[in-house]
Amino acid sequence: MKHDVFVNDTITIPDHEIEISSSKSGGAGGQHVNKTETRITVRWNIVHSTALPPELKERVLEKLQSRLTADGDLIIHNSTSRSQDHNKKMALAQLGHIIKDALFVAKKRMKTRQPRAAKEARLKSKGHRGSIKKMRSKKIFDE
Repeated sequence: MKHDVFVNDTITIPDHEIEISSSKSGGAGGQHVNKTETRITVRWNIVHSTALPPELKERVLEKLQSRLTADGDLIIHNSTSRSQDHNKKMALAQLGHIIKDALFVAKKRMKTRQPRAAKEARLKSKGHRGSIKKMRSKKIFDE
């Protein structure tokens, strides 16, 4: 069964670059968890991958630096379900989502200025509000 991971319209991680292994899942589950290997581990080496062009590969390596092993492997574990097949699908989808997020480039923020009229209107309303508050106070005159 092919396990190609679709990142976006142009990028697909081929099946032969992804290493999938299973192990016994931890946590609650009684006897079932002790005899089935439902935890899935997906391993993908970004450094040796042919799925990404060099400039995108550098961006992914930089953004996912804290999640990578020394060899450049991205490792994802999934054991949320009791089904090995479901965990495999979820782990592969998570791999695609992580790579898609790493490839995202945020728009450069353009600096904006507050118009002078807006600034003056704000100061005028503040002054007016202050004068209203001043009128509330009792003025005691010594005579």
